This record gives sequence, C-alpha cells and structure tokens, in this order.
Amino acid sequence: MNKRLWIAVGFAVVAGAGWPLLDVAVAQTLPPAAPVHNLSEIKPLPGAPNLNPKSSGRTVHLMPTVQGARALAKARALVHPAAGPLVYNGGPIMQRAKLYAIFWIPAALQNGGSTGMPVAYQNLQTRLLADYTGHGIDNVNTQYYQIIGATTTYIQNAAGVILTNGLAGFTVDNAPYPASGCSDTATPGNCITDAQIQAEIQKVMALMGWKSGPNKMFLLYTSNGEGSCIDSSSKACAYPDYCAYHGAIGTSPPIIYANMPFGNLSACQNPGQPSPNGHAQADAVMSIASHEISEAITDPIPPTAWIDSTGNENGDLCNFDYGVNTWTSLAPNDANQMWNGNFYELQREWDNHVGGCVQLGP
Repeated sequence: MNKRLWIAVGFAVVAGAGWPLLDVAVAQTLPPAAPVHNLSEIKPLPGAPNLNPKSSGRTVHLMPTVQGARALAKARALVHPAAGPLVYNGGPIMQRAKLYAIFWIPAALQNGGSTGMPVAYQNLQTRLLADYTGHGIDNVNTQYYQIIGATTTYIQNAAGVILTNGLAGFTVDNAPYPASGCSDTATPGNCITDAQIQAEIQKVMALMGWKSGPNKMFLLYTSNGEGSCIDSSSKACAYPDYCAYHGAIGTSPPIIYANMPFGNLSACQNPGQPSPNGHAQADAVMSIASHEISEAITDPIPPTAWIDSTGNENGDLCNFDYGVNTWTSLAPNDANQMWNGNFYELQREWDNHVGGCVQLGP
C-alpha cells in the first residue's frame, strides 16, 4: 500500500470514530492557550507518581510504568474528570526533529553478567526513528507552537524534508558501563545514574562530531539487565518507576536527550498487546520511543512548554492507550500504524483540538 493510500485510509478511520478533523492551516489560526500561572505550582497529585523529578538541578520528565500510569489516571480523574488540555508555558518547542540513536552495549554488566541487545532490536529502533517524522503521530504535534516576542512558530512534521530530519545518525558504543552509581531493585548491581547517562551521551557526541541544537534529540539505549535511577538516592528507577525519560543537559545550546532502558514487558507493556514485528521487546520500546520523541518535541526542556496543570505532557495523557488496530493480517500481528510500509503498535498522543487521544494528527 502506498503512502497516499495509507493517508486516505487513516483519515477515514479517524473520521469514522467520530473525531473532528482540522488541517494544519486551521489549527494555526487558533488563539494561544492560557498558560499555567506559576510553574512552581505543578506538583504530583496525591497517590500519583512524580513525573518531573530533578536531576543535577534540572527537571527530567518520566514515562511511568503501566502500574504508574494507572495510578496517575486514577488520581487525575479524582481532581480533573476531563483530561487535559495542554497549555503553553512560554518555553521552546522542537520545530522539526533530527534524531540520533546511541546503543550502549558493553561486553559485560557491572556485576559480570552478560549484556544483550539483538541486532534486530537495534534495527527496529533506528527504523522507527527514520519513519517517525512526517507521519501520523508526528502530525499530532503540528498543532503546538512557541511564542518568541511577537513571533508564533508551529511545530512542523518532516513531510517533504525527510533527508534533513528523522534519523540523523546512530552508533554502537561497546565501552564498559561505569561502576554502579545507584541501586535499581529490578537490576541488582547494575545501575547508572542520570549524570552517568549524560556523560555517556556527551562523550559519544564528541567522538562522532555530533552537535547539539534546538531540533536535535539524542536517544541512549542501554542493554538488557542494565538499570538506571535519576540519582544516587535511587528514589526513581527504571522499571519500578519509569520505562524511559527525557530531559535537557544544560549546555549551550542544550542537549535534548532520552534515557531508553531495554524493553521490560512486565512493567512497560499492556498484557497481550500485539507485536507487529514479531519482537515484543523491540515493539514495546518503539512505542516508548514514540512517546518520548513526541514529548520532547512539544516540551524539550521540561516543564516549560506544553504541559497540563498537573505537569503531564502529551504522551502521559494517552500512556499505553493504543486505540484501534486498523492494520490486520498484514504484519506478523495486528498494528495501529503503517509508515513507509512498516508496521507499528504505538500509543496514541493527546490532541487539544478534540480533547482526546488520536492516532493521526490534524
């Protein structure tokens, strides 16, 4: 099925679900959303996980586990029966995304255990990064904007400029992990902190000659068996508390990045969710990557751009919500997205125009 036919079918599915459609031109005539009055007022809801912890004086934004997402939804429903909307808080957006992947696969874990990251897993992650820009989920981002002075700039998808956006580079680093700087209960003896993650990203960037920029994002994928925590206090860690997170390193310009732990199906995937590529862990992490990319595009230096009144970003309002699997009997299993002939099972993203989660943007 060619790309033009996929777009037509995609819109038919959305319209059939009763969701109104707005094209980008209409979206860009809408008035600015009212900002949250004071970012310091954003605090976790009672009984919900803190999605915005501090790391080295800067805020990172966590993607909670399935259990954490359920707790968040329950707490939010008690205070805000209707989810959203996202509101603009004056910070920057990523107008177009250039994505870089770093696969950190040493010969051994800190405790001497074996590492693991199949080549198929790596290939599927880079394929998702190459396909993300200019397609259904990326279209959702186009309704969001930044205001600098008197200039309003909207996020753009990469349709027509694929060669300069999407997957901009990737590499494998076989250097050893540093000594554990934290204690992740899911991976005893094998844990790196956010500071160690930032150091690895900056090291690889220097080796590869990659430069930071307002439209660049660096995703660090770690091996099976390797955990992570925000800091040495180990209060927020992979799998007990999060599946991934994104943030910005305070360089000039900032380095927009994401920590992408290896796929954990018990914590970071709905039971029985389809695996359209026949690799359940890779399929789960592709959805997590889509979540992190969408959030970084709309709030690259969290929480300063598009968030709701309790600190949720666009991915949080639709976490583990996949909608309808519109593609059946074409991949090894059902899928809800088909981009460039490739199949994905990706969570939906929040659309302010319809006040809900969608598979295809305005």
